[in-house]
Amino acid sequence: MRIRPGTVEDIETIHAAILRLGAHIGAPEEITSTADDLRTYGFGENPAFSTLIAEVGGEFAGLCLHFPIFSTWMGRPGVYVQDLYVENRFRGRRIGERLLRRAARECREDGGVYLRLSVDTDNETAKAFYERLGIAWSSYEQVQKIAGDAFFAFADAPDDEEPR
Repeated sequence: MRIRPGTVEDIETIHAAILRLGAHIGAPEEITSTADDLRTYGFGENPAFSTLIAEVGGEFAGLCLHFPIFSTWMGRPGVYVQDLYVENRFRGRRIGERLLRRAARECREDGGVYLRLSVDTDNETAKAFYERLGIAWSSYEQVQKIAGDAFFAFADAPDDEEPR
């Protein structure tokens, strides 16, 4: 098995893996990104994310899409894993674990001290996998989100004159 950084030439493969991940967790309609979106925001002048590609015998086996984060409480950087995907036929070979370890190692080399990710609430297999690796559920945090039209309305709303 080989792990390497993803390149712009991998865009179609990366996007296809993300689509399969969405289907795997039963939410394919949630994925509205396109390969061009990934090309623009991941491989443009100011990349918003990085990817690691796992290959077995030269064949795509898995993906880890991640980006840097920072903890003001720890005063140190970390890495956020947005997507971890392993092709069904390659599961059980520790590919997901190896991708995560590589992302953690690269983060550590840059001074990072932690890895964070979110898990779909119904994905019991993924939860158990992360727990086995020591990536524990945080009982004191909950992910909050605003997206789509609600995000645009929020971002475009005028600031109040007086603080509340």
